[in-house]
Amino acid sequence: MTSPEPATSLATRPRARTGADRAGRGGRSPRRVLAGAATYALLTVGAVLTLAPYVLSILTSVKSARQFATQGALALPAPSTLDNYVMLFSGRYDFVPPLAITVQVVVVVLVGQLVFSVCAAYAFARLRFPGRDALFWVYLATLMVPQVVTLVPLYTMMSTAGLRDTFWGIVLPFVFGSPYAIFLLREYFRGIPEDLLSAAKLDGAGTLRTLWYVVVPMSRPILATLVIITVVTHWNNFLWPLIITSSDKWRVVTVATAGLQSQYSGNWTLVTAATTVAMAPLLLVFVVFQRHVVRSISLTGLK
Repeated sequence: MTSPEPATSLATRPRARTGADRAGRGGRSPRRVLAGAATYALLTVGAVLTLAPYVLSILTSVKSARQFATQGALALPAPSTLDNYVMLFSGRYDFVPPLAITVQVVVVVLVGQLVFSVCAAYAFARLRFPGRDALFWVYLATLMVPQVVTLVPLYTMMSTAGLRDTFWGIVLPFVFGSPYAIFLLREYFRGIPEDLLSAAKLDGAGTLRTLWYVVVPMSRPILATLVIITVVTHWNNFLWPLIITSSDKWRVVTVATAGLQSQYSGNWTLVTAATTVAMAPLLLVFVVFQRHVVRSISLTGLK
């Protein structure tokens, strides 16, 4: 007599896999797939809308003037030519001096902004003196004053000082820090642990040594962000250099490009070549400092 086979337990019986099981084991539900596809579609549209003007500028700059006039603006260059760039840097247009002047202006303003903004922000964040907070908020309130309002007083001051149509007339109003830079650095400095600063003081470090050897190395991400903001702002500055200068000797790249548009408005391929050249250094600066910028955005505090 054979013994009956043991009944299969319900716990050991295979059961049908549901959608939740498949999703939990690495599968994706249709709702998640649709949500991901919609997200990537929106990002793609945003990227196209953002990059399209730059791509169009580059494509137009390598077209001949005749091709641009006879074909549509979106037509691909056939054949491509670098004649616009050769003309731009030749003796007739001479785009090299505006680039050199702009680089000098940006470097001087950047160094001044970093030095004075770091010192002022550290004073507002860590030093104690009478009226510190009131002075900071009054200084920060100047952010609400439009730049156009200050143009006439600044022009009068620079003209009285004999700095009209000079290099220092262009850079002097922007060298001694800015309210936005000081506010940005002050908020970051306030997040640095007090224990680190106290340890530096116990080791005999004064205010400047603490600032240079402790605070500045810990603030590299936010300083890189400030570098990009300052470079982009003053590389693209147009209104003040246009007002304070009157000769071609101190033309910056934005004023020189505007001059091409007014003098040679029919040759848009040359104008787009100038804008492409003016845009290239900004892209290079962002590529160099992008890692620090991402860190400054991702960091929410220091432990």
